[in-house]
This record gives sequence, C-alpha cells and structure tokens, in this order.
Amino acid sequence: MNVTDAIAEILAAEGVEHLIGFPSNPLFDDNAAEEAGIRSIVVRQERTGAHMLDGIARITSGDQVEAFACQHGPGTENSVGGIAQAYAESAPIVALPAGYSRAKTNTDPKFSSLINYQAVTKTTEQLTDPDATEETIRRAFQAARNGRQRPGLVEVPKDVFRMEVDDIDYEPTTSTRSGPDPQAIEQAADALVDADLPVINAGQGVHYAKAWESLKELAELLEAPVATTLNGKSAFPEDHPLSLGAGSKSEPRQLNHFVNEADVLFGIGCSFTKTAYGITPPTEDNTLIHSTNDPGDVDKDYKSDLAVIGDAKLVLEALIDEVENRVGDDPDFGRYDDVTSEIAEIDQEWRDDWAHALKSDEAPINPYRVVYELDQTLDKDEIVATADAGNARDFMAPFFNVTEPLSYLGWGKTTQLGYGLGLMMGAKLAKPEKTCVHVMGDGAIGMVGMDFETAVREDIPIIAIVLNNFEMASYDTPFSGHYADFAESMGGYGERVEDPSEISDAIERAVQKNEEGTPVLLEFLTAKYTELSRPDLE
Repeated sequence: MNVTDAIAEILAAEGVEHLIGFPSNPLFDDNAAEEAGIRSIVVRQERTGAHMLDGIARITSGDQVEAFACQHGPGTENSVGGIAQAYAESAPIVALPAGYSRAKTNTDPKFSSLINYQAVTKTTEQLTDPDATEETIRRAFQAARNGRQRPGLVEVPKDVFRMEVDDIDYEPTTSTRSGPDPQAIEQAADALVDADLPVINAGQGVHYAKAWESLKELAELLEAPVATTLNGKSAFPEDHPLSLGAGSKSEPRQLNHFVNEADVLFGIGCSFTKTAYGITPPTEDNTLIHSTNDPGDVDKDYKSDLAVIGDAKLVLEALIDEVENRVGDDPDFGRYDDVTSEIAEIDQEWRDDWAHALKSDEAPINPYRVVYELDQTLDKDEIVATADAGNARDFMAPFFNVTEPLSYLGWGKTTQLGYGLGLMMGAKLAKPEKTCVHVMGDGAIGMVGMDFETAVREDIPIIAIVLNNFEMASYDTPFSGHYADFAESMGGYGERVEDPSEISDAIERAVQKNEEGTPVLLEFLTAKYTELSRPDLE
C-alpha cells in the first residue's frame, strides 16, 4: 500500500469518524478516507473545517479526536486561524496538511507547515520517511489525547503520499490521567475547610475530565459558590442556588461580588489566563489555589499560594475525601442559607436592572430581547449553544443560562469572528440528537457565512442566529445584507424577524425545521445597542 492508504487505515484504527477540510489532498482525492470508513466533509474554507473538528472534540470531552486535511501551500496558509483557535481553546485534533515535495520543502517562498505551525500546535512533524508513517502519526494522536489536549500536526510532502510502505500493524493510542500530589491535596483541603467564604472557579478542564458531579459534590460539601470560566460554562448548573454564572467580558453581577469577597479562591481545571474574557483574581487578603493539568499555567499570570497539578476529576475526588476526613460527610459550615440568599438577592436586583433590555418591546429589536427569548424558549435539556466573538458573546454569556454539562461551548481568548458556526456544525455531527444553536453578528457571518451551504450539503441541521444591526457595532463600521434570503438561496430555511413579539414563535419554527433535517438561519433586525453587564460599567 502507499502512504495515503496507510494513513487512512491508521485514522480508522484511532476511531476517527470524520476527515474535514479542503482538497487537494490525497486523503480526499483518492477516496482513501472514505474507503477506510471515514466520512469526508469538504468545507467552503479551511478554518471552518478546523472549527468543526474543534466542536467535535469539545462536545465529546476530548474522547473523539478527529482529522483535518488540506492542500499544500494556499491550503495550509489559509488554515492557520482554525488550528490556532483550537490551540488557544485547548481542543484536540490531528491535522494532516499536505506539504510541497521534499525537494522544495525549504525553498523560498514555499510555505512550510513544519516551520510555521509550531507556535499553534502541541507537536509538529514532517513525514519524510514512509517507514516512519505509523510512529509519526501515533505521536500526533498521543500528544492530542494526553495532558493538556491540543492539536498535533503532521505535514506530509505531496510526493511522500504516493510512496510505498509495508502493510501496517498499528496499535491505537490511549488517554491517561495524572493524579495530584497527596500533600498538595491536604494543604488545599486545609485551606478550603478553614475558609470563611471559599469560592470555586471551574474551567474547561472539568469538561474534559467529566468531573461535573464531583464539582457539584465539593461545592455542596463546602457550601461554596461556583463561578465558571467562559470555556467552562455549563460545568456547573446555572440554576443551582450556588451558581454565580460564567466570568467573561460581560458577566452576572453576583459573580464579581463573590469573587472579590472570597478569602479562598479555588481554580479547578482553569488556566487563570489574564484576559478580558475571564475573571481577575483578587491579589490581596486572600488565598489562591490553582489546580490544572498543565504545570505551565501555574504562576503564569497570577501568583498562586497553592498549586495542585492533575486531572480535574481526580483532584476533586481527592479533595472530597480529604474534606470529609476533616468535617464528616454531612458538614454544616453555617453559611449555605446566607450565601444562597445573597446570590439570589443580587441576581434578582441585577435582572431587574436589565429588564428594560431583556424584555424590551422596541423595534428595531433590542439584542438582549433575542437572548431572553432564546433562554425562555429553548429546551435546556436538549440544546448545545454558543455565541460568536464580539457583542454576540457578550449578550449571551451572562443571560443565557444552561443547566446540563456541555450544553454550552464557551470560548474567547482569541475571539475569531465566525468560530461558532463551525463549532455548532461539529457539535451536531457528534450529537445529532441535540439542537445546536449559534448566535453571531454581521461581522461573523461575513467571515464564514458561505459555510452555511456546507451544513445544507452535508445534512447538518443547525440553527444560526444572526443579530443584524447593519454595522459592526463596536467599531461603527456599516454592513448590509439580507441573510435570511441568503440562507434560502443556499437550500436551507431562512426567516427575517423584525417584531419582538414574533421571536419565540420563530425559534420554535427553527427547532421544528431542524428536527425535519433542515439547517436554519434566523435573522433578527436589531438595534445598535452595546451596553454590557460589567461592574465598571454599571
């Protein structure tokens, strides 16, 4: 067999179900992936393909590591954004871009993935020896699956694809988990038990570890409020009395209040990256405990008092045992009623202050009214949602509440416009029973809108929500378009809504169309309203 067929067999052995990207690449062109039982999906632009694989990885807690392929040269040049986003958001995929022939690999101005992708992948290799095919691809999957999950990349020079290789005998990779240092667990447990007001900040590591029940158990044991990062949104049910919501550029008022009141802040499965789209830990008169599976996160941006390295579920389970050893399995710190009452009181005051926007009957429609109706209309047990960069994210993050694990794929560190469309297409591929909803603005649809046709062509029924105010509101840049008509022209269902009283009915029609197998684009004509829920702005 040749290297192309060998790679396809390896992908199948690794459990890859989808090869997504853009030709020319022999994995597409020679039907090698299809013949190995892998579904090939060609997108309109390369980065959307990477975003789809990112969505599959995220919605399956990193269990499903899928493959990306593209053309040498322009294809690799155009793919950087998608791979960079997966890297920033810690999403595991394996990228297999074609490269120029070995004779031209280092010839100026040929674009080399080996050189240029090293900053946005966990591992980057070039396959130059056919006999190294198995070990090289194995290393990419091993890197993607273990530790902090991120993309692994193997560039295959186009002449190597055609070279002969002996029959393969491939053993697939596995995922491993690292447990915490027992002494670090004891110190963290002491600090949490002795705290007057511990607060937990849960990140995406809770999703990858599937540690949702352990997080809830520890929070209830400690009677401690729980915030999540935007990547960790839905790791803790937002209808729970101890929930503070998700930290972002726009966030619930009670979150900021309790983070700043905490005498112990415990970050679990988070990076504590300094970003506009996350919390800022207080730096005085408190203890910061940082638990992550990546030691490189510790003290990167904020100095921690205690560090606990390990898989989030193993850390939480160990902490639960240690806390119970100190206080029993049914403790009473005496703060539960006071804490939950204070959360509820601040939450109600905050929502009352925002009722003018959330329940506005004005036209053009207030964008918060769209978010409110989405929150009230969609079945939270059956949805996966996300929002694109900019105002769409800032409207959704605080006011769209989620109750089930992985029912929101949050993100934000690099804020690529258009990321959310691919995320939801990937989520729908992995979880076809879910209603997958993406909220974006005029700028985002301009970046990736043509890939709505990919959803139609590949039978991926998602709901795209476009908040159309005819400009990129944060920058006063005018845009124009009739996006519902565009959706219809692509073979999907499109509907333009101008009256706020019609929002809920339109959402229900969209869900019904999805159930019938049709991708939907709902276009809401919205006001140029950009107020955010931030302590410094309220």
